[in-house]
Amino acid sequence: MKVNYLFPNKFKIIGWFILIPSAIIGLVTLIYEYEPSFLDFNVPAIFIDDFFTDKKLFGMVKNNILNEIFGILIIISSLFVAFSKEKSEDEYISKIRLESLVWAVYVNYGILLFSFLFIFDFSFLWVMIFNMFTVLLFFIIRFNWQISKLK
Repeated sequence: MKVNYLFPNKFKIIGWFILIPSAIIGLVTLIYEYEPSFLDFNVPAIFIDDFFTDKKLFGMVKNNILNEIFGILIIISSLFVAFSKEKSEDEYISKIRLESLVWAVYVNYGILLFSFLFIFDFSFLWVMIFNMFTVLLFFIIRFNWQISKLK
């Protein structure tokens, strides 16, 4: 079966080399609230809701871009890891890929439903922030676990 929507296999290795350090360093900088001043920039924003000014549609805001850099690196590298071909991609691997993706979506939204019911305020905001990454991470974990069982 010809699969056109997957990256070449070499992207998986590139993805792992970017994902692991980005996730570790990104999590550490988030926990310790590290924001180096040389990464403070005025950046374009689509919606601005500042405590001291009126709400605006479009404009510039001062922001430290470290979190955005790590977020982008984690998303792109996760996509590379998750959606790169295996060395021998066949129908069975495609079936495992599909089942793992469905499983990841179910688990992710199960956690999200639980969070809607039992987590509130800024804690819920943190859940939503991490939720941007968890579908891909759950998929990567489940898919690789299923593939490792084949060997």
